[in-house]
Amino acid sequence: MPDPKDSAPLWSSRSAFYLATVGAAVGLGSIWRLPYLAGSSGGSAFVLVFTVACLVIAAPLLVAEFLLGRHSRLSPPYAAGAVAIESGLSRRWNLIGVLGTVAVFAMMCSYTVVASWVLAYSWKCASGKLAGLTRLEVAQVWRNFLASPLEMAAWHIAFLVGVAVILGRGVSRGIEVAAKLRAPILLLLLVVLAAYSLATGDARAGIRFAFAPNLAAITPAVVLAAIGQAFYATGVGAAMMLAYGSYVAKGASLVRAAFIISGSILLVSLLATLTIFPLVFRYGMNPAQGPELVFIVLATGFAEMPGGQLVGTLFFVLLVVAALTPSVAGFEPAVAWMQQNRGISRARAAALAVFAAWLPGVAAALSFNRWAGWHPLGWFPTFKDSTVFDVLDFVPANLLLPVGAFATSLLVGWRISRAIVDAELGETTPIARQWCIWALRYPCPLAIGVVFAVSLW
Repeated sequence: MPDPKDSAPLWSSRSAFYLATVGAAVGLGSIWRLPYLAGSSGGSAFVLVFTVACLVIAAPLLVAEFLLGRHSRLSPPYAAGAVAIESGLSRRWNLIGVLGTVAVFAMMCSYTVVASWVLAYSWKCASGKLAGLTRLEVAQVWRNFLASPLEMAAWHIAFLVGVAVILGRGVSRGIEVAAKLRAPILLLLLVVLAAYSLATGDARAGIRFAFAPNLAAITPAVVLAAIGQAFYATGVGAAMMLAYGSYVAKGASLVRAAFIISGSILLVSLLATLTIFPLVFRYGMNPAQGPELVFIVLATGFAEMPGGQLVGTLFFVLLVVAALTPSVAGFEPAVAWMQQNRGISRARAAALAVFAAWLPGVAAALSFNRWAGWHPLGWFPTFKDSTVFDVLDFVPANLLLPVGAFATSLLVGWRISRAIVDAELGETTPIARQWCIWALRYPCPLAIGVVFAVSLW
């Protein structure tokens, strides 16, 4: 029987690896989710803690996942166990990859639903359906959309087909190409929109809200929200980087890749903040609007402002582009597992993975209309009011991912052979290696443990 390691593909170059991993991490979490969390969690206080969390907590965990993936060259469910066995430990450490694969697959069931919303709104803006509407009318368009299972299902299928096509083309012809095309498009759209927002919006109020020092606003709730967003934005614990790490050849610096990801997330988050908050304050909107900040508040601004049809279309196209490659990365652990361990062709594995996510995605979409009153885990106090969408969003992000990330920090920080760590991190300096291990041993498990405990409180 051939060794699965021998059939694992490789990135064509270091730059392809860096672009692909950035494409996997930088998505709706940085552009859609962060602004509304910042708006409801102290503004600049949230941004400051989020920045520190990305660099001190998320980056070392990314290094650890890359290390396990590259050293094993196996699909995520088997990567950690193989490295553990080589260090004289138990195969049970495979729990890391198994949890991550299940968690990210469950997250894709809800994430792709949100992605289909922005795809639908890019069409609504481009076709002029929002032009000239009042805020009440824009809000009614949003409610009508959520109330229509058929419309939501159609856009969801359209988005998933695009994801399946990219996945089915493989690492070099699919994922790499999408990442290379996506990077300049995303950056260009963000720069154009940020420049427009700063020129036409209330730049002073927006910048002051997001970046003026406000240490008094750093509360335990803000810290927890910012750390949770750092985990969500980088995808630590989600097995994506285990899969992408297994395609990395020797010579590429894993530490550099982790900081490129963290830096890219911070850059995109900065540009998204400069795009959204000046417009929010220019039109007298409430920055603490939650998810409605994009689909009602900003959509109203686009409907009212001069040139809003073009600007709104560019903004929602930006969100579609941002959602695409993270969705591809989210399905990659399952696709890699089916290829390496079940002998299924890549195209078929991609189709099976996407179809399997579409079914619970339908249930997630129905939770906004026909199944809005169904609470599948209602017998647990924590989930008494949670719909299918809420469960698919909360359980993997707040329960499964933290457990996997905690186990990763313990395995790489404390348990595996130092020879493996030195070999896999040989492209960086001894100081950087020592810093990563220190972070994995102390601040990472502490932060993960606190976030996990509070999420269950």
